Amino acid sequence: MDFSTIDVRYESDDATFQDLIDACHEKGIKLIQDVVWNHTGNFGEAYLCPMFTKEYNTIQDLASPSSMKVIPGSELDQAYPNYDNLGGSAQFQARLNIMQGIHTSGHNSNHYYHDAEIATYGQVTEQTGSIEGDCRDTNTENPAVAEYITNAYKEYVDMGVDGFRLDTEKHINRWTLNHAYFPAFASYDKFYIFGEVCARWNQYVNEGGLSDSPFFYTWKETDSKWTNNWGTSPSSWSQNFTNSKAHFSEYNNGNVPYNSTNAKLNGVTYHTPDYSQANGTGVIDFTMHWNFYTANSAFSTALGEDHAFNDSTWNVVYVDSHDYSPNECQDFRYTGGQEAWAENMDLMFTFRGIPCVYYGSEIMFQEGKKIDAGTTAALSTTGRAYFGDNITGSVTATDFGKYTNASGNVQSTLGHPLAKHLQQLNQIRRAIPALQKGQYNTSNVSNSNIGFIRRYTANGVDSLACVAISGGATFTGLPNGTYIDAVTGDQKTVSNGTLTVSSLGKANMRGYVCCASGFKGISGRIGSNGTYLK
Repeated sequence: MDFSTIDVRYESDDATFQDLIDACHEKGIKLIQDVVWNHTGNFGEAYLCPMFTKEYNTIQDLASPSSMKVIPGSELDQAYPNYDNLGGSAQFQARLNIMQGIHTSGHNSNHYYHDAEIATYGQVTEQTGSIEGDCRDTNTENPAVAEYITNAYKEYVDMGVDGFRLDTEKHINRWTLNHAYFPAFASYDKFYIFGEVCARWNQYVNEGGLSDSPFFYTWKETDSKWTNNWGTSPSSWSQNFTNSKAHFSEYNNGNVPYNSTNAKLNGVTYHTPDYSQANGTGVIDFTMHWNFYTANSAFSTALGEDHAFNDSTWNVVYVDSHDYSPNECQDFRYTGGQEAWAENMDLMFTFRGIPCVYYGSEIMFQEGKKIDAGTTAALSTTGRAYFGDNITGSVTATDFGKYTNASGNVQSTLGHPLAKHLQQLNQIRRAIPALQKGQYNTSNVSNSNIGFIRRYTANGVDSLACVAISGGATFTGLPNGTYIDAVTGDQKTVSNGTLTVSSLGKANMRGYVCCASGFKGISGRIGSNGTYLK
């Protein structure tokens, strides 16, 4: 209802959003804010379509529709003076009429919302229509809307927010984003935006079209006809709208015009990425997510899609989320089992991309439960159940993955085999720059199940790692020297450019790091209960 303010239900007198941001930063934690530019709720928005105020005086007010008060003199009040006496369905339609200009009195005269269309996936209405009845589509092509939204969210960046997860990104045209939204945040140092381009599809070209494929949103406009024709005056919204639809239609085909090598090593040599055609943002790797029922499937998917991203090392990688699991169990919390989870985490924390773990995955929380069971099911029975009970108790955290004095439920949670596994993987990743931001190569790897070389050479750092997961591997073309396994501490001397890892059981891993990079091993390893990473 108001992009520019914090929901009152999230704050209290002694705990504000600013307090949260500051506390995170004191611990060395970055805060990513989930943002929605594509739509508002159907009760309007304080600037784009003011219709209601809401009472927040009691707990009952928070959930009660009766605490919504029509603003006297608002468009809703003028067009429907008897709104409070209408039935629920009639009230719903009245709100939509105001927001989308259906009412004959000429409401939505500023064109702050798109007209009354329903989004059809894979077609242009995907970006000009509403995806749900409670998600009313903002007219993102209107310069006044773009200015309001970007100014509102710049205030959160000024508060210290470190990045945005951009919700429903594919429902906004890329040409629109590249001209009117992304540039507003380009001047912020080390600020990162990654989008949710929801592509429930096994192939990286989503349903045959580029215009709603994840990789497509990592590129800037390079065709001259799309580089400078954005209108900035309020009256230019109509032409912008027409152009955005033409842009969607032009690119909605299967011909991928990109062939990036930014994520790939030259042999085992790192090269400076070419970001001349990047728009400075990234995406969730939805195609990899959709194929993540097994680590092998996700890995092979990444190898086939990476040329299409500007730089897939910036992709946010996850197995499941608050919405979906991989295709084979898409409506339920991941059902692959503990060993498969451990193997998935091995890949997420060592391969290219930024790992993202949905809460509770480290204890297989609500495994097999339906994620979105609708409004009639008790939340506690769903995949979105409250997780807080699992972290009650006390613990003293001294660093990432390092703690003492755990008690209560949090002790059990931290002691779960997958949680221990994840803690160790996190320490390994944090100790090895190549695993954080290195390019990769599979051409110099043979006899492997999942195997790759990663290297990062920049800013005085030269970090190289050879990773084998759930099987052996032979790595060739390596610099000679001593290599230390980050998992076991084992050392191997490479004298002919070749390093061999013996066969490993499923979910076990080796990560041999070239000591020339200054890597001395990992001290204070967390045990893995003899299950994985042994």
